[in-house]
Amino acid sequence: MAAKVKKTTKRTPRKVEAVKPAAEVVEKTQSRKRVTFSVSAEPGSRVAVSGDFNNWDAAGRPMEDKKGDGNYSATILLAPGVYEYKFIVNDTWSIDPNCAEWVQNSFGTLNSVIHV
Repeated sequence: MAAKVKKTTKRTPRKVEAVKPAAEVVEKTQSRKRVTFSVSAEPGSRVAVSGDFNNWDAAGRPMEDKKGDGNYSATILLAPGVYEYKFIVNDTWSIDPNCAEWVQNSFGTLNSVIHV
């Protein structure tokens, strides 16, 4: 949900400057897109997704297996751009087997790539 910016009746430069940054935040929020990451793993596994969108957080964004059938997913709001990511399954980092685009990282392994 985007934040609403109140219009003020006073037209002083100070008030206009105070409102401007809030409008920029609204534009950034509105341009984000929902991106769903999904991967198959053994039911009961600990699964997460991590990438440059969350500074490669080792804990990652937890993914859920809603039906208990081993199909894990997580939806993240991302701004338009190109992102690298990996899945973390039971503390093991792995690429997305369903992603057609990969790049080599500084560790000599691969990262999956998504265009938003």
